[in-house]
Amino acid sequence: MTSPEPSAPTLWTRIHRVPLVLQIAAGMLLGIVLALVWPAAARSVALLGDVFVMALKSVAPVLVLVLVAASIASHKRGHDTRIRPVLLLYMLGTLGAALIGVAASFLWPTTLALTAPAAAGAPPQAVGEVLKNLLLSAVTNPVKALLDANYIGLLAWGVALGVALRHARESTQQVLLDGADALSKVVHWVIRLAPLGIFGLVAGTLATSGFDALLGYTRLLAVIVGCMVAVALLLNPLIVWLKTRRNPYPLVFTCLRESGVTAFFTRSSAANIPVNLALCERLKLDEDTYSVSIPLGATINMAGAAITISVMSLAAAHTLGVRVDFGTALLLSVVSTLAACGASGVAGGSLLLIPLACSLFGISNDIAMQVVAVGFIIGVLQDSAETALNSSTDVLCTAAACMAEDEILLDAAPVPSREA
Repeated sequence: MTSPEPSAPTLWTRIHRVPLVLQIAAGMLLGIVLALVWPAAARSVALLGDVFVMALKSVAPVLVLVLVAASIASHKRGHDTRIRPVLLLYMLGTLGAALIGVAASFLWPTTLALTAPAAAGAPPQAVGEVLKNLLLSAVTNPVKALLDANYIGLLAWGVALGVALRHARESTQQVLLDGADALSKVVHWVIRLAPLGIFGLVAGTLATSGFDALLGYTRLLAVIVGCMVAVALLLNPLIVWLKTRRNPYPLVFTCLRESGVTAFFTRSSAANIPVNLALCERLKLDEDTYSVSIPLGATINMAGAAITISVMSLAAAHTLGVRVDFGTALLLSVVSTLAACGASGVAGGSLLLIPLACSLFGISNDIAMQVVAVGFIIGVLQDSAETALNSSTDVLCTAAACMAEDEILLDAAPVPSREA
């Protein structure tokens, strides 16, 4: 008796077998083509991108709260979570990025045509105010933290709940772990929609904004994006090598490909948290480490923001003919680092922290807000590159800290690509 012939694979099965990175690349190309050929339709499909980003942003806060609480509640005594080394790498990378931004601004000074209307918003007046807002956000109402996607508050409440539940019954802890697994599965389903989401984001952005507005700021963009590329391909690999003493580039390129590409188009570190958590799981990193370090990194690891603040503040100084000495430039690097760490706690992000840095040079708030307006004009590219650098570095630093302590991870086979 002959066995029945296997049925031919369906179209969905064929698509499912294609690596997700290739699907995202195809979505990018289709989005570009649609925006060039049929702009009206491209503006309509932008809804797909909005839905994708909203889905990621919606699931991320709940996932962070449950995952952090579950990890701490089930944490075994004596097991090192490696959070301290990760935080050290975060701060080292952010300070290094600020120094690169300052150095590049001196090597290739940039001036701005400050004719744009001042941007709206109330920038903080001092670093102390930024840090104060950061501290207050940690003790906010947990329901409000969930609704506002306040990750500092969610981390604080997740840690508190986790510590409290460490003395709960094992069955209670298991329910929490099962909830975290269920939310991770939902995240996997959302990430599978990335090709459609990227298609909508690319098509909608090109059809609505285009790149005409960027042409007048080519030099400024070249300096900012060039600094970010230098951090991604030179500084970050150096930090990883110093930590692991192994070739850093396979890990660097994996993080850029698997995390940076998605973050570039979503332009949201918060929305990319589920993507980063899934990548850490595939890298077989310690869950107790990455469940805390990834949400924390999305809040305080802001190498891209440090570059933006440094370069644009010095561009304003060069435009007004303000002479900047080495000491002030060094102080700017430190201020940019501290301000960047609190960027997530400021409405408008890193751009509204530019007036704070400009105040070091005696630049008035009116002029500084015009610089912020320029930042919003170039944000199509600047903000995308900044988010890609920030988000991919979260995974990179976490992986470096874990691999430095675990020889099995160091000697493992090449990093697996995103599952189909």
